[in-house]
Amino acid sequence: MENENNEMPLIGDRFPELEVVTTDGKIKLPDEYKGKWFLLFSHPGDFTPVCTTEFYSFQKKYDEFRELNTELIGLSIDQVHSHLKWTEWIKEKLGEKIEFPIIADGNGKVAEKLGLLHSTGGTATVRAVFIVDPKATVRAILYYPPELGRNIDEILRMIKGFQKSDDEGVAIPANWPRNELLEEDVVLPPASSESAIEKRKKQEEKGDINCYDWWLCHRKS
Repeated sequence: MENENNEMPLIGDRFPELEVVTTDGKIKLPDEYKGKWFLLFSHPGDFTPVCTTEFYSFQKKYDEFRELNTELIGLSIDQVHSHLKWTEWIKEKLGEKIEFPIIADGNGKVAEKLGLLHSTGGTATVRAVFIVDPKATVRAILYYPPELGRNIDEILRMIKGFQKSDDEGVAIPANWPRNELLEEDVVLPPASSESAIEKRKKQEEKGDINCYDWWLCHRKS
């Protein structure tokens, strides 16, 4: 769905078309990642402690993201030379080479377009995450305060859950795949007609699914 009001994208909107300057040169979004999932995440600034731990963690998990057909791209209102010096420092001091591009949004236009600027009028970008699917649809948006770093494992879990939901037409329970009630099972969408309810009861009788009631059914993934 296109965002006709030219406002920041919301869940379900198509990610806006942007040409951005990055540490890997100019990139057109979302075309650069056509056919792939991608994760655009903003950070308040280079050479800051929490952001450094996040970039280190994203890089350590980068292979896991790529196994899920997912690419990473960072963003802050810093210049390219600042990004390059910071990633150089991370490689020299922490032993990790940052392999994904970082958008240098020096004039703040990309951050403004995506709604990543603090409402107080500051120039630093908020700590945010956009999860975008292979059709360039925004599937999730996360915001964090400056003092709290992101949980990279949770972001990986979200992508796995979205892919499972898309592939199997199911919903994903809380804390999946270690849900306290359903363990690794996935949830079936609620039945929307009497015939669907009867069909669901027959599936349960055959042992294909398990139900607490006709509106709360689950099965093995």
